[in-house]
Amino acid sequence: MSFESLGLIPELLKAIADQGYTEPTPIQAKAIPVVLQGHDVMGGAQTGTGKTAGFTLPLLQRLSAYANTGTSPAKHPIRAVILVPTRELAAQVAESVQTYGKHLPLRSTVVYGGISIDPQIAELRRGVEILVATPGRLLDHVQQKSVNFSQVEILVLDEADRMLDMGFLPDITRLLGMLPAKRQSLLFSATFSDDIKKLADRLLKDPILIEAEKHNTAAETVTQVVYPVDMARKRELLAHLVKSNDLKQVLVFCRTKQGAGKLALQLERDGITATAIHGDKSQQQRTEALKAFKDGEVRVLVATDVAARGIDIDQLPHVVNFELPHVPEDYVHRIGRTGRGGSEGDAISLVCEEELKLLAAIEHMLKRTIPTQTIPGFEINSAIAIPPPRRSAESRERGDRPERGERGERSERGRRSEPNLRHKQPPPGSFDFSQPYQPATALPSPLEAAYPSRAKSDAKKPKKPLAALFLPPAPEKPAEEQ
Repeated sequence: MSFESLGLIPELLKAIADQGYTEPTPIQAKAIPVVLQGHDVMGGAQTGTGKTAGFTLPLLQRLSAYANTGTSPAKHPIRAVILVPTRELAAQVAESVQTYGKHLPLRSTVVYGGISIDPQIAELRRGVEILVATPGRLLDHVQQKSVNFSQVEILVLDEADRMLDMGFLPDITRLLGMLPAKRQSLLFSATFSDDIKKLADRLLKDPILIEAEKHNTAAETVTQVVYPVDMARKRELLAHLVKSNDLKQVLVFCRTKQGAGKLALQLERDGITATAIHGDKSQQQRTEALKAFKDGEVRVLVATDVAARGIDIDQLPHVVNFELPHVPEDYVHRIGRTGRGGSEGDAISLVCEEELKLLAAIEHMLKRTIPTQTIPGFEINSAIAIPPPRRSAESRERGDRPERGERGERSERGRRSEPNLRHKQPPPGSFDFSQPYQPATALPSPLEAAYPSRAKSDAKKPKKPLAALFLPPAPEKPAEEQ
């Protein structure tokens, strides 16, 4: 199948050819004709399979019918709104709109937080047809009265699942109430959840479901592996993998902003060029860090899930889960940064014993077991790497107890000290300290004696602490004062 067979106009076909693309991806082949027909769409595909072009190309074609070269802002009203969760993804989508629409007289811009709002207001007042925005900053423009949604024809929610995870549902709900009821709505997401389906029921009208691949799955071109390691040695193992395998362009995921920044500094001390990208960084710092990583100036980019959404790097070879995500679907998003466009990639997960439940949830979602490899020198004595030893048939016949190791078992030191813990029989009437403490049976109180049923029911209730204030007795007055 070719792009010409999808019914795209010559201006778009020329822009596609300029990028060197000849065949559409599965999601593009399915979504473009449906969007061109004006249907609402609920689209899902793995990250990196071309979702952005899947809605950008037909959106540009539908708006091109009324495109004009006039200079008046009134001739360029906002006719399409594309909502995305993060600044990086907003910049990426805006770049795609400009790339594919460069032969069309359509204006577009992007607005997001972290930078001054004044230049964005000036750009909006000059008139744009396509607006790419993050929900929070778009509401800021609503308050500034720099946007007018009265002529919006198309609404796109990209990475809708991430927007819900980030708590944008109230902002999205407010924005939906400002848009015209008669519009085309497109919802795209790498994963589908019950919350996404509920949002789709509110947002879409008779939508057509499009899935290029089975949702919540990883690309087959990504090689996944788990390395068991103690939590305290994760950074050491990461540095060993980068150096011993001479890895270049390694995207490392941490759960927290503090953890990402700390890990980047530690890797620098280990002699590995690294930088971090997270929510506490300014937009300029995030842009510079991403540019340095793309240009190969740093080998490792440490990122959080929020900041990494929208990182689009061609042929990114390696992704490392320094910490497994709490949400299994985020694992798909993370490793989807590599293996894009059919290229091969590696997804490495450093898993400690405390993360076994998270790993089990991910494997349950993927419906497969991720292969496990042990690095010599980094072995751990846990269930993830080494199963517990089994007793031989001979020892079972003799009735021997198995020797115990470190996990709460008796050690050699403990067995040597056992004789010191034995006590002689205590004399009659004394307290035996070698036996567990057992409180003496208390005599019944007058209340229990009078109301045995009441006392029994009260015993089931938790005792509440009481506070009492004891005052010293008043001094006696002298005899002459009495």
